[in-house]
Amino acid sequence: MDKQEYIDSGILELYVFGRLDEAEFNEVTKMAENDEDIKNEIISIEKAIINFSESVSPFLSSENYEKIRQALMLKHGVVEMKPKSNIFLYLGWAASILLLIGIGYQYKQLDDKETQIGNVQAEKSKLQESVVDLQLKNKESEEALALVRDNNNTVIALAGQEVSPESFAKAYWNKNTKTVHIDASGLPEPPEGMVYQVWALKLNPLTPTSIGLLENFKGNAKKIFAVENANEAEAFGITLEPAGGSASPTLEQLYTLGKA
Repeated sequence: MDKQEYIDSGILELYVFGRLDEAEFNEVTKMAENDEDIKNEIISIEKAIINFSESVSPFLSSENYEKIRQALMLKHGVVEMKPKSNIFLYLGWAASILLLIGIGYQYKQLDDKETQIGNVQAEKSKLQESVVDLQLKNKESEEALALVRDNNNTVIALAGQEVSPESFAKAYWNKNTKTVHIDASGLPEPPEGMVYQVWALKLNPLTPTSIGLLENFKGNAKKIFAVENANEAEAFGITLEPAGGSASPTLEQLYTLGKA
């Protein structure tokens, strides 16, 4: 068999697709190393497979297709494709097309599943955050409701003063536990660098005692704050002070006041 008959026999196509036994594979490899025509024919077959398969593989992304393409191509240059009529060449094309379509479909299925898993995990995370947020809101609502319903609490209405007549607040004073909670929902949000400070007052002589700051005002959705023991308070007042509070109340910034 001369060289052209050997090329036309279809054995080179089977070599490209890995369908030869070890002895035949080694024989073709050796011939390709020693014969430039055989080597170029193998390269031509590979190019034909790659170019033809590229036009009919609908599932592969450009990135995944290029990985497969690079795996098939040899490191040296590719020569121009020669037209062939041998049936083995068409079988080789068909096998290559099916292979690439199958791999492409698997890639697509895997990508779809990974996307679905990512979406489920994102939804699960959002749901968990919503549950936690709802639990916190329920807890705050229960605490606020408990204050209102507790018959041991004395409710003191704190009316707006000259600096902010529209403001109002409530103090829930439990004289048994010596605890005080302030409902500050009627106060405007304090300016940057300022904080509301709560005072327990003795009226004669006037003696103010700080019992706490209404800190994180913006972050407290219910605007209910626990402050310190009121002792024997006769009134409660709320002033606006610099961040960190003041040693004595700034009367010009007295927002609410109410007698116990």
